[in-house]
Amino acid sequence: MPPTPPYPQTWDLDSLAPHPSSESFRQLMDEYRTDLTGLADQADHLLPLGNNDPETIKNWETFLNALADITTRGTELDAFIGCHAAADANNREVQQLEAEMSSLGPHRARLALAVQFGLQAASEDQLQEVLSASESLGRISYWLTDQRSLALLRLPRDQETLAAELDVDGIHAWGRLYDRVSGALRITVMEQGELVDRSPSQVQFDSADRSLRQNNYYSSAKAWRTAADTCADALNHISGTRLTKYRRLGLEDHLTAPLHYNRMQRNTLDAMWRAVDDRKEVLLDFFSAKARLLGLDKLDWCDLQAPLPIGNADESAVDYDTGCNLIIDAFHKFSPEFGEFAKTTIVDRWIEAENREGKRQGGFCTGFPGRKQSRIFMTYVGTLDSMSTLAHEIGHAYHSHVLRERPLFLQDYPMNLAETASTFAEAVLGEERLKASSSSNEKLAILDTMLSDSVSFLMNIHARFIFEDKFHIERTAGELSPERFSQLMVESQKTAYLNALGDDGWNDTFWISKLHFYISSLPFYNFPYTFGYLLSLGLYALAREEEAGEFPEQYRNFLLATGDRCTEAAVADSFGHDLTAPDFWNRSLDVVADRVAQFQELAG
Repeated sequence: MPPTPPYPQTWDLDSLAPHPSSESFRQLMDEYRTDLTGLADQADHLLPLGNNDPETIKNWETFLNALADITTRGTELDAFIGCHAAADANNREVQQLEAEMSSLGPHRARLALAVQFGLQAASEDQLQEVLSASESLGRISYWLTDQRSLALLRLPRDQETLAAELDVDGIHAWGRLYDRVSGALRITVMEQGELVDRSPSQVQFDSADRSLRQNNYYSSAKAWRTAADTCADALNHISGTRLTKYRRLGLEDHLTAPLHYNRMQRNTLDAMWRAVDDRKEVLLDFFSAKARLLGLDKLDWCDLQAPLPIGNADESAVDYDTGCNLIIDAFHKFSPEFGEFAKTTIVDRWIEAENREGKRQGGFCTGFPGRKQSRIFMTYVGTLDSMSTLAHEIGHAYHSHVLRERPLFLQDYPMNLAETASTFAEAVLGEERLKASSSSNEKLAILDTMLSDSVSFLMNIHARFIFEDKFHIERTAGELSPERFSQLMVESQKTAYLNALGDDGWNDTFWISKLHFYISSLPFYNFPYTFGYLLSLGLYALAREEEAGEFPEQYRNFLLATGDRCTEAAVADSFGHDLTAPDFWNRSLDVVADRVAQFQELAG
């Protein structure tokens, strides 16, 4: 049983490192810089791994051990600084530390280049011969093979080094600028008869009062429009930098690199989107039923998160302690290990969930591999959606927990598989709550949350993908204006939502407010969410078909496989399914269709 609440809502960072303003932390930063630059200097002289020479192999073994150590330290410093920056968005001192870590990017790039070009010099046969001769290199054979393939996305070494140096004040600076702009933004909303200024993460769009939802939506849009020019500059230059490099590399298009980073085949992505296009029309039945319950002809954008007007209005509220207990209980029923892990993250203060001003928007889970811990950031606002977000982020943390004893380089997994673990955790919570629900109204509310997630992943994320695909194509001819970004955003939403919302239902400022477009480290931060959602639904469908007790271990083995296999192989080896064929995706979408049918029946 979960321990007695109240549970802490602020995280423990002090046990991870000294405070960023302390002399001790400055010493950590200085030591890291010295060791990083020293190892990068050594890397410049690392001989290619192109033959089975014992001395060369020994040098590589020593170098990769040092690389694992410096990577662990850098990952933890990045995560620690990022946690402080997210919790205190206007802290200039921490922002300067973020910039300082970014300035070290060229040295980290030199290390990556040394590995990738050193491996590229070896033929596949030569590399396999080396891997057979070295036990330590053989243990990380998948990572070495993957690093060799990443050399295809690299310019010549001198150019790549220069590009990394320019990126500090280029693409990554634009990403940091967006963080500062969005962190400082305030939205004026009405609360208890008074106008108050709130951070974007504090503004709710799920009020039972439609006039309040509308006012919050319009106030939010008005505030974000004040940042339109700056954000258009940032988006133009982030995408423009990438496109320039892609052109120099001779890549097929702007999706080649994102697919490679996700260890995913293009025909898998195509199969997924085809299935979504073929099947998501069923969500229109959900829209119609929900609009009817809300007393509307059609839903607008501000109605998508609206609670259903059923039962007691307080039934849709879930305080933090209750939400934590529901998550622990649901995860424990799936797997005792999963439940105990969730309890640990909550009780041991791995989570920052407090609803207060000055925090950055959004949520994330970040890892501290040396300490075998994670930290979760979000703003919990007492809703079903907040509880789902918390489950989502704990799912990420559990993924890292399962991989914690693997070699560092096999603890890394692509974003699409990361989002599978997190959305699977949401599925576990949702299905357990649905089974345990005691009334029609409660079932309706749970199904509404589940289907709202379906809308997010099959329509909202699809709109982001269509938008990003279109603006990358147009960006090759020159910069886009804020007005053009807004126009493309609305066009993409109408396509993705099957033109199903009302005339006032389209959010033309979504390209400004969605921080995922401005993440400079990863391109196309969208389709992995839909992939993860559908893969997790398909896996949960499999779980219901398996004999009791067998699937949790299968799932755990799948999480382990995400660190040392490509996406398609991880699924095929763990579950025997082919992601390039429509069958698996349709199995996932059958779950969505079944939920829509249940919702319609209960809605009457």
